[in-house]
Amino acid sequence: MFGGEPGQPRQYGDRPITHQHERLADLEQELFGTEAWSLASWWGELAGRPRREYVVAEDADGIAGYGGLDHAGDTSDVMTIATLPRARGTGLGRRLLAELVDRARAAGAERLVLEVRADNVAARGLYDSAGFGLLQTRRGYYPGGVDALVLALDLTQETQA
Repeated sequence: MFGGEPGQPRQYGDRPITHQHERLADLEQELFGTEAWSLASWWGELAGRPRREYVVAEDADGIAGYGGLDHAGDTSDVMTIATLPRARGTGLGRRLLAELVDRARAAGAERLVLEVRADNVAARGLYDSAGFGLLQTRRGYYPGGVDALVLALDLTQETQA
């Protein structure tokens, strides 16, 4: 489903994921609106190797979800994780998160950190069930004054992700 082993180039079908930056930018706009990464942001992310690592999940209709990591020593950061509306409720978000956890561990990380909107109930439920704990609250970080929650997962312990 995800293509490539940890530490190997990510694949999308028979092409490297870097060839999908325009499609990912389009999907990002659909999913995140004004908070979406631009095409230039995607170029920057995908050019950030070897620290950056992205995975794409496909179904019969094409891209169904994606996620990305930044590896920095003993800490990896989830840069993004998203599922398309047609794939929600199928467990894809959980599988993407588990894949990111596995890849962070394979890269030698001891901790995985992410940021989530405080009002994103579905994502918060996923992260809570995977064992993430609150590190910090960034008050009013997102448009509309929504807080950002910075969460972390201890990768030295087995988790449910």
